[in-house]
Amino acid sequence: MKLEEAILRFGREKGNAPASAARRRVVFTNGCFDLLHPGHIRGLEQARQLGDVLIVGLNSDTSVRQLKGPARPVIPEAERAEILSALEAVDAVVIFDELTPREVICRLLPDVLVKGGDWPGDQIVGREEVEAAGGRVVSIPFVPGYSTSAILQKIREGLEKEPQLKGQRASRADS
Repeated sequence: MKLEEAILRFGREKGNAPASAARRRVVFTNGCFDLLHPGHIRGLEQARQLGDVLIVGLNSDTSVRQLKGPARPVIPEAERAEILSALEAVDAVVIFDELTPREVICRLLPDVLVKGGDWPGDQIVGREEVEAAGGRVVSIPFVPGYSTSAILQKIREGLEKEPQLKGQRASRADS
């Protein structure tokens, strides 16, 4: 798939995109974004502040399964892309099948490559290519307490609890 075909939304004027900018500073970040949570939102907002356009590389369903296991993703790639592209901070979403976004990064060569602080700097895919092209790599602080895996574990634990007896109504707090 060509990069141009893979971008779901780009060029749509959003309130945060300068309409008259002759040269926009492109920021790129990536991830699975299986269950969107506040850690994702905060990271995307921080990434967007580093430039004029934020492009998000999204792991395809195939690559998420390879990285996270056969039970993932929970939400299909088209729906994850739709959710991400609806966020004000995100200007474009590109889906990639590979395990890493190296090919997308090499074709795009963003001005700023962003990854969460939980990634060691020497393990950030695309670092060499972006820096060689004059761009920079930024590690943003990891937001503790948020994790898709932890959310899924909480759901699993909740499902493993004893089922409610037939005829009992759930309290308002349970529904």
